[in-house]
Amino acid sequence: MSLYRARRLPVHRGPAAWSAILPAQDAPDILAADTTADFAIVGGGFAGLSAARRLMQLNPGAGIVVLEAGRLAEGAAGRNSGFMVDLPHELSSSDYAGKGADEDREIIGLNRAAIAFARQLVEDYAIAPAFFDPIGKVNGAASEAADRLNSSYAAHLDGLGEASERLDAQAMFEMTGSRHYVSGLYTPGTVLIQPGGYIRGFGKGLRRDGVAVYENSPVLQLRRSGAGWNITTPGGQVAAGKVILANNGHLESFGFARHRLMHIFLYASMTAALDDAAVERLGGVPRWGITPSDPMGTSLRRIDRAQGGSRILVRTCASLRPEMEANQAGLARAAQVHQQKFADRFPMLSKVRMEYRWAGHLCLSRNSVSIVRELDSNLYAACCQNGLGTVRGTMTGIGAAELASGTGSAITEYFSREPEPVRLPPPPFDRIGANSYLRWREWRASKE
Repeated sequence: MSLYRARRLPVHRGPAAWSAILPAQDAPDILAADTTADFAIVGGGFAGLSAARRLMQLNPGAGIVVLEAGRLAEGAAGRNSGFMVDLPHELSSSDYAGKGADEDREIIGLNRAAIAFARQLVEDYAIAPAFFDPIGKVNGAASEAADRLNSSYAAHLDGLGEASERLDAQAMFEMTGSRHYVSGLYTPGTVLIQPGGYIRGFGKGLRRDGVAVYENSPVLQLRRSGAGWNITTPGGQVAAGKVILANNGHLESFGFARHRLMHIFLYASMTAALDDAAVERLGGVPRWGITPSDPMGTSLRRIDRAQGGSRILVRTCASLRPEMEANQAGLARAAQVHQQKFADRFPMLSKVRMEYRWAGHLCLSRNSVSIVRELDSNLYAACCQNGLGTVRGTMTGIGAAELASGTGSAITEYFSREPEPVRLPPPPFDRIGANSYLRWREWRASKE
């Protein structure tokens, strides 16, 4: 008999600001009695909800249950920067370049398929257009060294036949209102989402179409029962024919891929809503997104009232936490760094306070592979997004749903070729080595 118990449940530090800046959610549906399903999904983020929609498409009339440990959009799905990136975005590289032209072209095609999947559900579920904004993004460079990284990335994209546009310092100022940047590299294919609004709307649409979405219903145990599975939560059990684990790094909590997953926390701060006077002092345009030319630099978003208020998000600082829980010391350190980064870029907003600060859990593997496969009979994974949770989460959810449905596509074929994540160095060298490396990368990219 196969039995998998959760050794840990998700613990979050700070609020999920993308959800907090929206109107309050309706009361959650909580699993409070035993039920049955053809398919059960553990996790209600990008991967889990995408898996539910793909299962629904492939298996009309099937009973589908989603079990989320907290509230939709208040876990990891509501704690990212909201960049749904189509191009190579290799975080372990110096300039985001990928693994080679052929594989990069393949991954671009898959990313765009995932974005198209998301675009269609936004239309079908009448999600607000402001929550899915296809305006592209900019790699911002604050130094000559970073500008050279942009040039390197632009050459890589040119070799792939992908468009990009160089922005000079004046163009960056006109967009952001900040004199901090010496240049930028604009790429048009990224969608800037409001993650809280997107995930909430996604969940509402699935419920409308008959998917049972239970929140505040953490999975404590998975037990084989014949060809299917019994899933235990605090309020009841689900007897399901097939199960998809779409819980990213918490796959390891159930005993899979032990010591092969890197649990990284990235930290973010978001301002209070800017009043009209602050908006006038800032200038620039009301919506934009900047990723740093050096992947260890600072990401920024500016949003407007339709997305939850005129606000600026700052995201930087990373730490490896094998216990899957950020601590208050890490959050406090990041808050100081964020305040300085904000002041460097927007001195005209010196009186604007940060209303929200939080940590977001990412899962990476050393060889940058995901886990989309059958783990046990009728038990599948859609995990390890490698820091690209919006688009890669969507893609892994689609892939796992197709595997569980006995069908295939370019997505399942891609994931079937990936090896398993390689093992990490033994503790405590994993934590010491990784955090020392991250701090060094942050120092090297300090102006960014």
